Amino acid sequence: MIITKGMVLSDIKLEKRRKLKDRIFQFMVIGFSVIAVIPLLLIIGKLVKEGVGQINFDFFTRTAPNTMEAMVAVNNNETIPGGIANGITGSLLMVVMASVMAIPVGVVTGVYLSEFGNSKFAGLVRSIADILQGVPSIVLGVIAYLWVVKHITSGYSALAGSVALAIMMLPLIIRSTEETLKMIPVTYKEAAFALGVPYHKVIYKVLIPSGLSGLLTGILLAISRVLGETAPLLLTALGSSMITLDITEPVSAVPLLIWDFYNDPNMVSLIWSSSLFLMGFVLFLNIMAKRIAKKWKIQ
Repeated sequence: MIITKGMVLSDIKLEKRRKLKDRIFQFMVIGFSVIAVIPLLLIIGKLVKEGVGQINFDFFTRTAPNTMEAMVAVNNNETIPGGIANGITGSLLMVVMASVMAIPVGVVTGVYLSEFGNSKFAGLVRSIADILQGVPSIVLGVIAYLWVVKHITSGYSALAGSVALAIMMLPLIIRSTEETLKMIPVTYKEAAFALGVPYHKVIYKVLIPSGLSGLLTGILLAISRVLGETAPLLLTALGSSMITLDITEPVSAVPLLIWDFYNDPNMVSLIWSSSLFLMGFVLFLNIMAKRIAKKWKIQ
């Protein structure tokens, strides 16, 4: 085959055209990425600017102030006294109880779906988990209100709030567990069976430790999701101005305090500081999830 000068020039033009298209596409990707990040940076900058001045030792150790205390401080151009200790305590209490309820059920269900995923019942469970993940949080709050507030505690309580949060956590834990265990090489199970290991020990001594990274990542992401929920807690936990560890009594939470501060014009500064704390805590959990996933990545 004879290669002419025209063919060479044509190939050069095609190569230049491909490179030009690649550069244009690369600049578009970078440009749209910057556009997507800018709002996030503006939000973080606004929170830091407005909220850092209110954060001090009392902010983490004292309960939320009343309207009179906040109004006097604002009129005197002083830092608003008090903090969000009751919200932090309530959030941790409900998240811990929700985790105790959701993590075992979610992990076991995820293991079942990964092992028997082709059965009709597994398909039904998977569909329910997917639907549950798309249900608005306020609806889950109504369900927890009807189940717990009306018939178990006969009033608003930390238990009712934790039930609502647990229901929200379940779909993410189930799906992350299932997908993580599917990534584990089948040779791990075959080797265990070849050594005569019982099936239940293969599950909790081979599969779960091998997929620990994905399991912990899914759990932390589920916790991050429910930490900022307000709507279901308005119908279940209600809120409290005191620090309490009684799960049958109403408790506060950081999102509930933010809502209360929003309804009081004298506590605007506490809105920004509480939001900054909540964002920082959620960011910490997400960073931990990424570090865990990187450290114990499935090979």
